[in-house]
Amino acid sequence: MAALESHMIALHSPLPRFELPDTASGKIIRSQDFANRPVLVMFICNHCPFVVHVRGELSKLGKDYQSSALAMVAISSNDMLTHPQDGPDHMKREAHDAGYVFPYCFDETQSVARDFHAACTPDFFLFDASHKLAYRGQLDASRPRNTLPVDGKDLREAIDAVLAGRAPSADQRPSIGCNIKWRAASH
Repeated sequence: MAALESHMIALHSPLPRFELPDTASGKIIRSQDFANRPVLVMFICNHCPFVVHVRGELSKLGKDYQSSALAMVAISSNDMLTHPQDGPDHMKREAHDAGYVFPYCFDETQSVARDFHAACTPDFFLFDASHKLAYRGQLDASRPRNTLPVDGKDLREAIDAVLAGRAPSADQRPSIGCNIKWRAASH
């Protein structure tokens, strides 16, 4: 299980615009739908052992913040040709089975992942209500091969700060996971 760290892009970077289909509802989810609301964008997929490890906490996170001002969106950008288990039909089933209460969108062209500089699954980007990047990094210190609890501590602290109108701690650790499965360049 090879692990890759997320890119720690500059805090205060603007929220990239996106427009993607939610595999569960069929609705188109647009970044502008979340005007004046904090937004958590999570790059995940179905098969990655790092995502599978935190799947329950992602579901819990969605439910815990469902009635808050926070908008949440999960995106899978993996190449469906090489990883068909990460395609829309499987994503729809995973969203249901995992109990996700947030949209789980498919980035077929991988352009949204590139715009975010997403590197791995899971990869988390939390934007404040003015859509400036407030947090990028790990969910918590738990990994599939350590014994630390999956509790979402780092991300939850950042979300709570943003919802209270404060900047999260600048001490942010990269997320670690499987690399996004990029489509091979056509020649």
